[in-house]
Amino acid sequence: MHCPFCGQPDSKVIDSRLVAEGRQVRRRRECPHCGERFTSYESAELVMPKLVKQDGSREPYNADKLRAGMMRALERRPVSVEAIEAAISRIEHRLRAGGEREIPSRAVGEAVMQELQVLDQVAFVRFASVYRSFQDISEFRAEIERLEKKDQ
Repeated sequence: MHCPFCGQPDSKVIDSRLVAEGRQVRRRRECPHCGERFTSYESAELVMPKLVKQDGSREPYNADKLRAGMMRALERRPVSVEAIEAAISRIEHRLRAGGEREIPSRAVGEAVMQELQVLDQVAFVRFASVYRSFQDISEFRAEIERLEKKDQ
Protein backbone atom coordinates (compact mmCIF):
# COMPACT_ATOMS: atom_id res chain seq x y z
CA MET A 1 0.00 0.00 0.00
CA HIS A 2 1.37 3.40 -1.00
CA CYS A 3 1.90 5.98 1.73
CA PRO A 4 -0.65 8.80 1.24
CA PHE A 5 1.87 11.33 2.61
CA CYS A 6 5.08 10.65 0.68
CA GLY A 7 3.98 8.13 -1.98
CA GLN A 8 6.46 5.44 -0.88
CA PRO A 9 5.26 2.10 -2.33
CA ASP A 10 5.60 0.07 0.90
CA SER A 11 4.13 0.45 4.36
CA LYS A 12 4.34 -1.60 7.52
CA VAL A 13 1.22 -3.02 9.18
CA ILE A 14 1.19 -2.17 12.90
CA ASP A 15 -2.26 -3.47 13.86
CA SER A 16 -5.14 -5.36 12.18
CA ARG A 17 -8.71 -5.65 13.43
CA LEU A 18 -11.99 -6.92 12.08
CA VAL A 19 -14.70 -4.27 11.75
CA ALA A 20 -18.20 -4.03 10.25
CA GLU A 21 -19.29 -7.34 11.77
CA GLY A 22 -16.24 -9.10 10.36
CA ARG A 23 -16.79 -7.92 6.80
CA GLN A 24 -13.82 -5.55 6.77
CA VAL A 25 -10.28 -5.49 8.05
CA ARG A 26 -8.99 -2.25 9.54
CA ARG A 27 -5.22 -1.97 9.31
CA ARG A 28 -3.11 0.63 11.07
CA ARG A 29 -0.01 1.27 8.95
CA GLU A 30 3.26 3.14 9.24
CA CYS A 31 5.46 4.38 6.42
CA PRO A 32 9.11 3.33 6.92
CA HIS A 33 10.27 6.30 4.82
CA CYS A 34 8.52 9.30 6.41
CA GLY A 35 7.27 7.70 9.65
CA GLU A 36 3.65 8.85 9.18
CA ARG A 37 0.82 6.56 10.30
CA PHE A 38 -2.46 5.98 8.51
CA THR A 39 -5.42 3.59 8.46
CA SER A 40 -6.60 1.42 5.60
CA TYR A 41 -9.78 -0.64 5.29
CA GLU A 42 -9.99 -3.84 3.26
CA SER A 43 -13.05 -5.77 2.20
CA ALA A 44 -13.57 -8.65 -0.18
CA GLU A 45 -14.83 -7.75 -3.61
CA LEU A 46 -17.44 -10.38 -4.30
CA VAL A 47 -18.45 -10.57 -7.92
CA MET A 48 -21.99 -11.65 -8.64
CA PRO A 49 -22.53 -13.87 -11.66
CA LYS A 50 -24.12 -12.49 -14.82
CA LEU A 51 -27.69 -13.58 -15.48
CA VAL A 52 -28.56 -15.36 -18.70
CA LYS A 53 -32.11 -14.42 -19.68
CA GLN A 54 -34.48 -16.82 -21.46
CA ASP A 55 -33.81 -15.10 -24.79
CA GLY A 56 -30.07 -15.75 -24.36
CA SER A 57 -29.12 -12.17 -23.54
CA ARG A 58 -26.85 -11.49 -20.59
CA GLU A 59 -27.44 -8.96 -17.87
CA PRO A 60 -25.47 -8.01 -14.75
CA TYR A 61 -27.01 -9.01 -11.43
CA ASN A 62 -29.05 -6.13 -10.00
CA ALA A 63 -29.82 -6.24 -6.27
CA ASP A 64 -32.30 -3.36 -6.61
CA LYS A 65 -34.31 -5.32 -9.16
CA LEU A 66 -34.40 -8.36 -6.86
CA ARG A 67 -35.43 -6.23 -3.88
CA ALA A 68 -38.16 -4.47 -5.90
CA GLY A 69 -39.65 -7.77 -7.04
CA MET A 70 -39.73 -9.14 -3.52
CA MET A 71 -41.16 -5.91 -2.11
CA ARG A 72 -43.92 -5.94 -4.73
CA ALA A 73 -44.89 -9.49 -3.72
CA LEU A 74 -44.69 -8.61 -0.01
CA GLU A 75 -46.66 -5.37 -0.33
CA ARG A 76 -49.02 -4.91 2.65
CA ARG A 77 -47.89 -8.20 4.21
CA PRO A 78 -46.71 -8.49 7.83
CA VAL A 79 -43.04 -9.16 7.05
CA SER A 80 -40.28 -7.03 8.56
CA VAL A 81 -37.69 -5.23 6.47
CA GLU A 82 -35.00 -7.14 8.40
CA ALA A 83 -36.52 -10.48 7.34
CA ILE A 84 -36.64 -9.32 3.71
CA GLU A 85 -33.01 -8.15 3.78
CA ALA A 86 -31.93 -11.44 5.38
CA ALA A 87 -33.71 -13.34 2.60
CA ILE A 88 -32.00 -11.21 -0.05
CA SER A 89 -28.64 -11.87 1.61
CA ARG A 90 -29.30 -15.63 1.57
CA ILE A 91 -30.21 -15.48 -2.13
CA GLU A 92 -27.05 -13.51 -2.97
CA HIS A 93 -24.93 -15.89 -0.91
CA ARG A 94 -26.42 -18.84 -2.77
CA LEU A 95 -25.66 -17.19 -6.13
CA ARG A 96 -22.04 -16.45 -5.18
CA ALA A 97 -21.48 -19.83 -3.54
CA GLY A 98 -22.09 -21.60 -6.83
CA GLY A 99 -18.88 -20.07 -8.18
CA GLU A 100 -20.34 -19.71 -11.67
CA ARG A 101 -19.63 -16.70 -13.86
CA GLU A 102 -23.08 -16.94 -15.44
CA ILE A 103 -26.30 -18.44 -14.21
CA PRO A 104 -29.77 -18.65 -15.74
CA SER A 105 -32.09 -15.91 -14.52
CA ARG A 106 -34.54 -18.70 -13.75
CA ALA A 107 -32.26 -19.76 -10.86
CA VAL A 108 -32.75 -16.35 -9.24
CA GLY A 109 -36.52 -16.61 -9.63
CA GLU A 110 -36.56 -20.06 -8.07
CA ALA A 111 -34.40 -18.84 -5.15
CA VAL A 112 -36.82 -15.94 -4.60
CA MET A 113 -39.76 -18.33 -4.55
CA GLN A 114 -38.02 -20.56 -1.98
CA GLU A 115 -37.45 -17.58 0.30
CA LEU A 116 -40.96 -16.18 -0.17
CA GLN A 117 -42.50 -19.56 0.60
CA VAL A 118 -40.83 -19.40 4.02
CA LEU A 119 -41.49 -15.67 4.62
CA ASP A 120 -45.12 -15.40 3.55
CA GLN A 121 -47.26 -17.81 1.54
CA VAL A 122 -49.52 -15.08 0.15
CA ALA A 123 -46.48 -13.24 -1.20
CA PHE A 124 -45.21 -16.54 -2.59
CA VAL A 125 -48.44 -17.10 -4.54
CA ARG A 126 -48.37 -13.49 -5.79
CA PHE A 127 -44.81 -13.86 -7.03
CA ALA A 128 -45.38 -17.33 -8.48
CA SER A 129 -48.47 -16.16 -10.37
CA VAL A 130 -46.45 -13.54 -12.22
CA TYR A 131 -43.24 -15.53 -12.47
CA ARG A 132 -44.91 -18.69 -13.77
CA SER A 133 -47.48 -16.72 -15.82
CA PHE A 134 -50.63 -18.25 -14.34
CA GLN A 135 -53.36 -18.12 -16.99
CA ASP A 136 -56.47 -18.86 -14.94
CA ILE A 137 -57.84 -19.52 -11.46
CA SER A 138 -57.19 -23.26 -11.70
CA GLU A 139 -53.44 -22.63 -11.69
CA PHE A 140 -53.80 -20.53 -8.54
CA ARG A 141 -55.88 -23.28 -6.94
CA ALA A 142 -53.31 -25.96 -7.85
CA GLU A 143 -50.48 -23.91 -6.33
CA ILE A 144 -52.44 -23.26 -3.13
CA GLU A 145 -53.33 -26.96 -2.82
CA ARG A 146 -49.66 -27.85 -3.28
CA LEU A 147 -48.76 -25.42 -0.47
CA GLU A 148 -51.43 -26.88 1.82
CA LYS A 149 -50.13 -30.41 1.23
CA LYS A 150 -46.60 -29.26 1.99
CA ASP A 151 -47.69 -27.73 5.34
CA GLN A 152 -49.34 -30.95 6.54
